[in-house]
Amino acid sequence: MNPGLLGKWRLLRTPAASGPENMALDQAILEAASRGESPPTLRLYSWQPPCLSLGHAQPLEDVDPARLAALGWHLVRRPTGGRAILHTDELTYSVAAPATHPDLSGTVLASYRKISLGLIAGLEHLGLEAEVQPEVKLTEAERANPICFEVPSSYEITSLGRKLIGSAQVRRQGGVLQHGSLPLAGNISRICLALRFESDKERAAASQSLAQRAATLETLVGRPVSWDEAANAMAFGFAEALGWELSPGEPTEKELERASHLRAERFAEQTASLRPDSARRAS
Repeated sequence: MNPGLLGKWRLLRTPAASGPENMALDQAILEAASRGESPPTLRLYSWQPPCLSLGHAQPLEDVDPARLAALGWHLVRRPTGGRAILHTDELTYSVAAPATHPDLSGTVLASYRKISLGLIAGLEHLGLEAEVQPEVKLTEAERANPICFEVPSSYEITSLGRKLIGSAQVRRQGGVLQHGSLPLAGNISRICLALRFESDKERAAASQSLAQRAATLETLVGRPVSWDEAANAMAFGFAEALGWELSPGEPTEKELERASHLRAERFAEQTASLRPDSARRAS
């Protein structure tokens, strides 16, 4: 990579889109950035309609298909790891760049920590003090928990003792993609409505536990924060903390074409396999 381009990043603010559309575009940008066809990219986006995303290796059996269908929520599988996240009333960020980029090279945890500096600075711009979770070793029970926001992972973001930003990363084809979720408002525990539990009592207990361990931005700052305000703050945070020179742009035609292909060939197929009727047959 040209040393003179190391601090130059493309900033994308894309319209709200479905789960397959969002995941396909992230993947297309990752592929283009890893080949040097597109610059390192910070993308900010949202989801419509609400969508439950599963980590790439998370069991489908964690989802209650009947409840998911009744709620009208969509379902998609992320290319990254981690556990289930409900994407609604949130700001999602994604970072895509070659694995040789100095801000992303080295170990996964080292790059997590680096990116977290931008997230922390963005939250500070919104008037919220937050901290980076230290490196942690999860118990078997914590690793088996189906909910991403239930347990903070290494170098994720907490505030006032509650998890605020959940992130996940994948490295492939010479590139790095990390994306994460910042809940802006709403009931943080409503994800439990679409997950499988042995009883209503267990579901209620999980919901109560999640409400104690995680929070939305609105809850922590004590006022509503719009998507635009949060996006501006996050862009400012990455620029300030990491020295990124962010230039607003748009996805290239090649990225959009690749995303359309991925959506039809990969993510649509995944979504079909995750539909409630398929989940019933698999259960």
